[in-house]
Parts: sequence; structure tokens; C-alpha cells
Amino acid sequence: MPIVAQSTETTDWVSRFADEVIEESERRAPGKPVVVASGLSPSGPIHLGNLREVMTPHLVADEIRRRGHQVRHLISWDDYDRYRKVPAGIAGVDETWSEHIGKPLTSVPAPKGSAYPNWAEHFKAAMVASLAEMGVEFDGISQTEQYTSGVYREQILHAMRHRGDIDAVLAQYRTKKAAPAKKQQQKPVDEAELEAAEGSGAAAEDDGSAGAAGYFPYKPYCGNCEKDFTTVTSYDDDSTELTYACSVCGFSETVRLNEFNRGKLVWKVDWPMRWAYEGVVFEPSGVDHSSPGSSFQVGGQIVGIFGGKQPIGPMYAFVGISGMAKMSSSRGGVPTPADALKIMEPQLLRWLYARRRPNQSFKIAFDQEIQRLYDEWDRLDAKVADGSALPADVAAHSRAVRTASGELPRTPRPLPYRTLASVADITAGHEDQALRILGDLDPANPPATLDEVRPRYDKAEAWINTHVPADQRTIVRAEPDAELLKSLDEQAQQSLRLLLDGLADNWSLDGLTHLVYGVPKVQAGFSADATPKELPPEIKTAQRSFFALLYHLLVGRDTGPRLPTLLLAVGQERVRALLGE
Repeated sequence: MPIVAQSTETTDWVSRFADEVIEESERRAPGKPVVVASGLSPSGPIHLGNLREVMTPHLVADEIRRRGHQVRHLISWDDYDRYRKVPAGIAGVDETWSEHIGKPLTSVPAPKGSAYPNWAEHFKAAMVASLAEMGVEFDGISQTEQYTSGVYREQILHAMRHRGDIDAVLAQYRTKKAAPAKKQQQKPVDEAELEAAEGSGAAAEDDGSAGAAGYFPYKPYCGNCEKDFTTVTSYDDDSTELTYACSVCGFSETVRLNEFNRGKLVWKVDWPMRWAYEGVVFEPSGVDHSSPGSSFQVGGQIVGIFGGKQPIGPMYAFVGISGMAKMSSSRGGVPTPADALKIMEPQLLRWLYARRRPNQSFKIAFDQEIQRLYDEWDRLDAKVADGSALPADVAAHSRAVRTASGELPRTPRPLPYRTLASVADITAGHEDQALRILGDLDPANPPATLDEVRPRYDKAEAWINTHVPADQRTIVRAEPDAELLKSLDEQAQQSLRLLLDGLADNWSLDGLTHLVYGVPKVQAGFSADATPKELPPEIKTAQRSFFALLYHLLVGRDTGPRLPTLLLAVGQERVRALLGE
């Protein structure tokens, strides 16, 4: 495959990795499609930390596609992994699911009420839908299908023939005490590796069965109870006869491994086997897989036994949530890509992953911070449009709004998110009221329907309804606060009169913004157009006091939505009544 011209977007991390991956792919498999990979375990909700496992290779693959190369982004669904424990906080799941611990995820029933046939398919479905909304193209591989159809039979037999070589690699690390896990698990691991990482002394199970019969890198699922609490007691290389016993139900049998498809290689052997089998050139790994003795480091030695090479790829760092502790699928209740896409457009979510290098941690906002993020995004959008954005920012923006296949659907009129959130908050689902207010924001060019501001409006409304506490929602007073109005001094009364006198002539977003900020200036003897540099510091104090008074009279609180938006939402007639006219 010829190397085409390098992308002009050479200042961001994605382009730099694309350069390396193209070069490495040409060296390993000239003329063949570039292969990048991700792995996800549908053991529970696939959260926003796991999404980095997909977005990192997706962005690199997409850049390679933009340059005219063929590329495959593989997502291995580790749905043949064991069911480790019952996750907390998942609707329709109770402790009775503990009877399935040790079975493949595809053999565990889906949560009650699910439309999907098993546990793995239930949690895969939400992720697949989210990736489609985000424009992520991939080839999905079910490890259940791979193993149970015999696709990996030769690789399994090869691993068993070379079990001594594999054991010798793993033995280098068994004598080293595993360090306690300092970072959350973001790449799928089996129960044994998780226990080993936590210092439980389960290293033997993590690496495979090691006992009187020797070391075996293969784990059968029991033919009676379907669980993996099994131990291989003997194996013959010539006949491939394997005998195992189950410690849970006592079942034992002898099978021929060259025709047996109910088991899998242990994780530290399975991962490098797949690198070799699929010809993976690029795959990132979480911090938990990049420490000494971890599966990525060990896999780099074992992959040679299968005739392959370790992929290149960065270690990726933690993804957090504003106001929440770090994520763990096993705990349940962690935000997923689907949760994020309910309150933000896919362009914003893509941008959060594109603008930070993989080794940089960042947070995704579900709290008030989302409004600031949207403001930042809109400023970048404007800078890109007028040509003033920096090259790296242009690159991140481009990766957020489009893929090699085309531009993602976007809101026709992207009004400020905080404005839309305020409108949704105040109108409480009344679309005709929302449309009226949005029309008042720009009287010269009012939207004809809410479709012009969708889907951003719907995302802002969802955020208001699901992530803003009830005590912070805006409820406009039904009647004037007569007691407060009666107690006002002459200066406060004058400020209200100045506002009321200017309402009719300033009934637009810009007009009301100028008016509410201008009232304290005029009262102090300055022009309403005076800039902050022309004003003494006490004007800011006067403005804050004036704003607090208006909030109390309109919504009974010290704060609320931006006052110009609030005034437009309440309506001129009602504002006059509540302010005592």
C-alpha cells in the first residue's frame, strides 16, 4: 500500500500516532489494511472510562482513513469472559444472579425486563447504539462466537503445546508481589487478574492452572454447571485428550481439545494470541495494564510464541465525572456514553476525547460545568469559522464534527446551551412557551419551530430534568412578594422603576442584558454604556445587589437563570406585576 500525502493536521496527537501506525503497518503487513483494536467487556454498563479504549484507536483509524488508507477498527467484545460478580445499582438484578457467577457472560440471563437474550447482549446494545450516534465505525468480534465455533482451535492447541514456554515467561513475574491497584480497571480483565492486581495472591489462577499436573493456559467451562471453577488434571499433546474437574459441582470429564469448544485461554495468553491472530498494529491500554508484570507487558513477550508482534499504542489515563468518584462497572450506577449523549451532542463528547492526549486525564461534566464546556466549545466553533483558531484546536474540532465518512448531524441554530437550559427550566416542558421565549431572544430572526434548535435544546432540557436538583429548579412566583416590596428603601425602588421604564424598549436578549447591567450604573451617575474600566469597583457590588433583589422578587431565591433570559421567559406583563407596578 503506498503511503499517501501526510495530513495537514500535524500538530495534534492523533496525526502523530497515525504517522507511526501507517509506517509500522507498512513494515509488518505491506499492502494490507491497517488494523487497530479495542476490547470491551459487557460485564455491566460500559462506562465513559471504557469509551477511551474505543475513542483513542477510533480517532487514529479515522485519520488514517482520511489519508486514503484502508483500515479496520476491531472491537473485541469479551463476552466469553466469566461473570465475576453481581453489579450494584442495575435495575432488574438482585442477589439471585450470584448463582451465575463463573459462567460466560453470554450464558447469564439479561436483567429483568430486557429485550436481549443474555447479559452480554443487553450491555453491548447500549454501547453499539452510542457508538453509532458518535460516528464510530468498527468491526465487532464476539469472543463467544470465536471460541465456541472453533475459530481459535489451532491457537489453543499451539498454546498447550508451548505451555512450558508460556509458563517460563509468566514465572518471571510470579515471584514479584503485585502492587495494589492504584488506578481503576478500564480494560476488561478476568476475575483472577483483578484479584491478582488487588494483591489477593491469585496469580496462579490469573496465569492459568498450575498444579501437580503442570501448567495449563486453558480454562474449560464445566459441562455440567457451565462455570469455570475447573482445574485441568491431565493433558496429552499427541491425542489432545484433556481431563478436568469442577470444584463446584464435582463434575469431571475427558475431552479431545481438537474438537472441544467450551473454554478459553486465560487472559494473559488470550490477549497476545489475538494480537497475532488479527495482526493488530495499534491498541491502547489502560494504566492498570501498563505497569511491570501487567498483561500488556507480559503479553509483549508471549505474543512471539504465537508468531506475532506486540501492537504499538499509548497508555491511556483516567476519565472522571464532575462531582463523582472514579468509575467502576462492577459498582453500577456509573455514567455511560448513552447517559452522556442524553445531555450533550456527540460533537462535544467526541471533542472531549480528541483534545486531550491519551495520557492526560480529564473529566466529563454532568453538573453545572457542562454549561462552561459548551461555552468553550461554541467559542472554538466561532474561532474555527473565522480562521483565528490555533492549528491543534482546528484539528480537534475537525475530529469532533466529522469523520472520514462525513459530517455528523448538528443543530441548525446552536444557541448557547446555558440559555436553552434556562428556557427549558422555566417552561417545564411547555414547547409553545419555549418557542415564544426563543423568539424574543432574537426578534429579528425568531425560530419558526423548536426543530431549528434541536437536538441541543433536547439535550439541555434532559440535563435540567435529570441532573439539576429540585431545590435548584426555577419556579416563578405566582404572586408578588408584597412584604419585600413594601420594605424596599428609596434606592431599591428607584432601581426597579428604571428597569420597568426600560422594559418595552429593550425587550430582547441583548436589550435586557444592557438594561439590567445598566441600571446600577445610571443610579451611580454613569452612562449605561460605561465599560468596566470606566467604573469604580463598587458598581459591581451594586449590580450584584440589584440582581439578588430581582431574583428574590421573581423566583424567591438569591440566584437563578441569567436575568435577561429569565425576564423574557416570565413575560413583560408578569414581570411588571411581580416587580410591583
